[in-house]
Amino acid sequence: MEIFFIVPGEPVPQGRPKFTTKPFMRAYDPPKSVAYKKLVAAHASKVKPSTPLEGDLFVKIDVYKGALKSFSKKKADLAEAKLLRPRTKPDADNYAKGPLDACKGIIWKDDGQVVDLSISKYYSKEPRIEISICELSAVQESLF
Repeated sequence: MEIFFIVPGEPVPQGRPKFTTKPFMRAYDPPKSVAYKKLVAAHASKVKPSTPLEGDLFVKIDVYKGALKSFSKKKADLAEAKLLRPRTKPDADNYAKGPLDACKGIIWKDDGQVVDLSISKYYSKEPRIEISICELSAVQESLF
């Protein structure tokens, strides 16, 4: 089984945890990260399987950041053709944590099932993330 969905809008990397001592010491996600996880969960819910996946999973996340306003026409065209890629912060792995957490209980039982993960960063005029999920057992069965 393969599942694919798109989350439109500027991708949000997972923020560093915040800490409070009221009413007791605890850590929590920054509000921006919480809101983005809810957005990803809403889009994941539209394509969720009848029961959460339980096997080993391969997840591919393509992150499309908004093209910079300072780009010349030539640079913007190179960015749209995926020839100019973002090397700037945040790091690619920071974009994966939020969507992986958001899909827990919707697409899969636990994000520990993700045994193979691919994350790519691109520029685009239409910022978004594209998420593909594939059960590895299904891939292995088709190979043998």
